[in-house]
Amino acid sequence: MPENPLHLLMNPKSIAVVGASNNPMKMGTMQALSIIKDGYRGKFYPVHLTEKMVLGHKAYARVEDLPETPDLAILIVPTKAVIELLDRFGKIGTKKAIIITAGFKETGTTGRNMEYDLVAVAEKYGIRFVGPNCVGIINSQIHLNVTVAGMPDEPGMLGLASQSGTYITQTLAYLRERGIRFSKAISLGNEANINIVDALEFLGEDKHTKAIILYIEGLRDGRRFIEVARKITPHKPVLAQYVGGTAAGARAGLSHTGAMAGPDFLYNGIFRQAGIIRVESIEDLYAHGWALATKPPLRGNRVGVMTNSGGPATAMSYVCDLGGMEVPRFSEKLQKEIRQHIQAQAAGANPVDMTFDLDMRKLALTIPELIMKSGEVDALLLHGTMGTGFMREVYHHAADLFGNIPFAEFMKLFNPIDAEALKLPHKYKIPLLISTFFDIDDSYATAYKNSGIPVFNSPEKTARALLSMYRYKQIKERQRCKVSTLPQKNPAAAGFIRDALKNKQKALDEHTAKILLSAYGVPVTKEILAKTEKEAIAAAKKIGYPIALKACSWEIMHKSGKGLIALNVEDEIKLKIKFQNIQKAAGRKVPVLVQEMLSGNREFLAGMTRFAGFGPCVVFGLGGVFTEIYNDTTIRLAPITKCDTEEMFADIHARKLLGDFRGLPPVKKDQLAKTLRALGNIALLHPEITEIDLNPIIISGAKPIVADALIVLADKPKD
Repeated sequence: MPENPLHLLMNPKSIAVVGASNNPMKMGTMQALSIIKDGYRGKFYPVHLTEKMVLGHKAYARVEDLPETPDLAILIVPTKAVIELLDRFGKIGTKKAIIITAGFKETGTTGRNMEYDLVAVAEKYGIRFVGPNCVGIINSQIHLNVTVAGMPDEPGMLGLASQSGTYITQTLAYLRERGIRFSKAISLGNEANINIVDALEFLGEDKHTKAIILYIEGLRDGRRFIEVARKITPHKPVLAQYVGGTAAGARAGLSHTGAMAGPDFLYNGIFRQAGIIRVESIEDLYAHGWALATKPPLRGNRVGVMTNSGGPATAMSYVCDLGGMEVPRFSEKLQKEIRQHIQAQAAGANPVDMTFDLDMRKLALTIPELIMKSGEVDALLLHGTMGTGFMREVYHHAADLFGNIPFAEFMKLFNPIDAEALKLPHKYKIPLLISTFFDIDDSYATAYKNSGIPVFNSPEKTARALLSMYRYKQIKERQRCKVSTLPQKNPAAAGFIRDALKNKQKALDEHTAKILLSAYGVPVTKEILAKTEKEAIAAAKKIGYPIALKACSWEIMHKSGKGLIALNVEDEIKLKIKFQNIQKAAGRKVPVLVQEMLSGNREFLAGMTRFAGFGPCVVFGLGGVFTEIYNDTTIRLAPITKCDTEEMFADIHARKLLGDFRGLPPVKKDQLAKTLRALGNIALLHPEITEIDLNPIIISGAKPIVADALIVLADKPKD
């Protein structure tokens, strides 16, 4: 396997910057200053047509004048100059570049054509580049910062790949205040050459990155994305924020970086399939990622909650309960130990509520240590520790009681946090997360964040971060199944498709569709195709009443509500009437499918659809008349494994219907799973099939049987 191009790009020994000057208001200058001022120790070569010195460094008028071939070229120049400059770097042998300049495919047809030309030049010389339309990279281990804002001196453990440059540069001050530090950060821009999958793969291989976060507006290579992520997530947590799943989000993404977005439910499915934790905000992306990067892994789902107030304790417990974690009642032994340190009216059973006891040593150290060393919890949430923030709030009310001492003297009356409190997570290998309503510059909050202990500004946010840690524990422990070898292509099925396309059909008729499905092991209804009333009567006698009648033509893809279906036909007299009614509703003579009438109180759906960049995906959910009402579905990329199907069954809200339900036997999920896997295989074996819709799949007793099927065709596959 070839080495990821980002290994050299993120670790250059020499950098040439085109676009830096001595004007501090220019973007190129700001980025060059970040390289110079943040501690990069490699060689720095500014290229400028007229300036002899740039930011105290000798400047070179032309690329060809550089004293050596730089490992990395950074271009922050007008759009029209980019292609020529990249060509010149290619001629001198530079193999890596960052193209900050915008104005390419995100602007429309002209920009798109320029981007094609840019890629062609890169391919000509074997150059791999990030961008265009990005803000650069950060590698904190070598103090390399190519963005416009300064980064912390101390290296971090959180890796970011972002399709927005803002999230690795404008947020640096925000992150610094919260103690969050990047190991590596990559702004990908238009992804014309190096894309987010390359970045994910690189961060997965990087030993300094303990957790990975992704900001995604759209994926162009969804299949490879899943393949790479599935290799990483068993060993390293990956979190993602996806914002392209609505019409407005997709439109903004397209104009922003030229991203190709997909529906939310698709990304929900592929993230689950890949073991990626999805979060809903950039704030959670940073904070949850930092918690996973810095804290010991969860060993179980038991949470201890420690506060100085009942409200936050209840809120954190509630969120944990909803997320599947347990807030267990402490043993009598532990409660007895805790009661020695709390007031009589305080609660000590879990949550522990000290009811506004201002003894911060007890709140931050004494009781948390009792809880952690007890072995009764796997994580601790702590709210209410406070220092200078609280002192600042009470000074104006209490100053006269202390002899009106100056504010600075008053602040010294409050003891700093005990250093031993900061060692608790590592001493007991148990995650500790802090909730506080005081500013992040409160002395306690500052001490926690400087020790790598995540601090949140609300109880609910604290608990939600812990739930992401719990979700990752589940991801690490989940069963992993190998993808089965594709079966041989069925010749009869291939013949049906070939004949249909030759006849310029856009779909198979239902009867042919079911024969095709049956050839791949999908259970379907007993049925006979009848062209005349007489044939229908004979078919009904053979199958046995009651039966169902359906118009059967590829031109009639949707029959419900159009008088083209008759259910529970009980005898020959009613059959004749219903047969004629169907002919009238169709407006012409049409073959009729005579089908066994299945009995069953549970109906599901399954299907296959294709998405650009992903290929065939398999859908499962609640079916029948409830399909559009509840929209209870889940999706996975084909091929799917047995483990994928088990997770799909668990995804839907109606999952209880698959088990014992009001006297009904459990569904034979192994047979239902085979149907889902067969749909993925059919799609991969027959790329001419663009959609499959099986709805309803009726659970007859315990057995799933396909009662209705639609297979849509296309001359050219979507993927």
